[in-house]
Amino acid sequence: MRLLCVLVAALVGAIACSPRDRRTPDDTIVVVIEAAMASSDPRYAISNYDGKLSKLVHVGLTAVDTESLVPRLDLATKVERASDLTWNIEIRPDAKFSDGSPVMGEDVAYTYESMLAEDSDSLWHRGFTERFTRVEATGPRTVRFHLREPLATFETDIDFGIVSRTGKGAGPYVVRERTSSHVLLDVNPHYFGAKPKVPHVEIKFVRDASARLLMMVGGSADLIQNAVRLDLVDEVKDRPRIRISSAPSVLLTYMMLNNDDPMLRDVRVRQAIALALDRSAIIAAKFGGRATLATGLLAPGHWAYEPDVTRWNRDLPRAKQLLDDAGLRDPDGDGPAPRARLVYKTSSDAFRVTLARVMAAQLADIGLEVEVRSFEFATFFADVKKGSYQIASMQTSEIAEPDYYFTYYHSSRIPDPSLPDGGNRWRYRNARVDELTAAGRHELDQVKRKAMYAEVQRLVAAEVPTIPLWHEDNVVLSNVDVQGYTITPNARLIGLTSAWKRP
Repeated sequence: MRLLCVLVAALVGAIACSPRDRRTPDDTIVVVIEAAMASSDPRYAISNYDGKLSKLVHVGLTAVDTESLVPRLDLATKVERASDLTWNIEIRPDAKFSDGSPVMGEDVAYTYESMLAEDSDSLWHRGFTERFTRVEATGPRTVRFHLREPLATFETDIDFGIVSRTGKGAGPYVVRERTSSHVLLDVNPHYFGAKPKVPHVEIKFVRDASARLLMMVGGSADLIQNAVRLDLVDEVKDRPRIRISSAPSVLLTYMMLNNDDPMLRDVRVRQAIALALDRSAIIAAKFGGRATLATGLLAPGHWAYEPDVTRWNRDLPRAKQLLDDAGLRDPDGDGPAPRARLVYKTSSDAFRVTLARVMAAQLADIGLEVEVRSFEFATFFADVKKGSYQIASMQTSEIAEPDYYFTYYHSSRIPDPSLPDGGNRWRYRNARVDELTAAGRHELDQVKRKAMYAEVQRLVAAEVPTIPLWHEDNVVLSNVDVQGYTITPNARLIGLTSAWKRP
């Protein structure tokens, strides 16, 4: 860590001594991210970055890139519930794909029916077949969705990019080129909304964190969002050509606890682990304060957020007592022998490994010896899905809907051969949580729905099947010439459409 900071500081100083900062083209905003974008087709988006790209090229009937995360109309001009099992939608008359052809009801039906088809290989196939029986065009610019059951999440679910039969999108940008190293985007001349102010966007894929930071400092990049280690952000805060902006996020960083593990299935052990962590100290030391303590999946400010839940602030005496009660007594008082040994798996990202080691050291304060093991992400994630771990940590994708409590905590979502991508990777089981989360996705009265999720949040917080750590702020480093970029809570890149470059 010290060596990395010294290296970055030295290189930043060297760049500062150059005659002048380099400048990217005036007609292009250059964005740097840490992973490749494999597809712009929303039906085949695998990673979060694929999803970000698809939102720039293929807009949906609604969009949840709002401050409140309440869906707004996008391609649709009207979304109307005709019955508990039927929704009618009207498409805006000025919507066109990037080839100039109009967006029609048949295009919407095609997009969804291609995922509902029995032979579909889309990752969305299972989720949409659980929701919809069919989607039909009822007129040139009207479409009807037929549901299996009443669906409270409908207006959020249709925040899904529409694809024409020729693969075109109706978003603000069109892909000119996509390679293993970058994506080039041009403004869609037929976009119905406010046209982006800069004609081109180049998104470069740079895996190395230090290299991304140096590109920003050196002037060969215009913008980095959530792709710089937060403990290094302050290294460049005094650079005259760099602006640092931040805003609250709905993404959650959390610790996974394998509830099938012989030791961790005891709720007292999980509670003790939660009480041993000093999350506030980690936020201050490792994030520069740029994170918010989490109490569950939902971030404060979400319409369904419940603040009155059990909170696990650091309390070492209580944690030790819980371990005693669970039969994990200290074998030698103040001696070196641990109460128990655990393995903590994490990705090989250097910052995430550092955080895991800090938390392992905090768990040592209650007598738990924790070995941190890091893996390339594919190997790490495969182990998590198989349940081959005791402790691990990850970050969620955007949490816009409280229905994610069903995805993450309903017992039917525990991964198995028939559901290898199930979201309940900690193997949590609670009959009341099952009942409430299943009912919540079908309750159309939002007041009743909020009450259901309030109870779910209290139950999950008390039993700590996972430990919510923090909501890391969305942090943007930008060239001072870039103006008008807006940060959304879900960290999408739609803010590029409102940005411009000072001449």
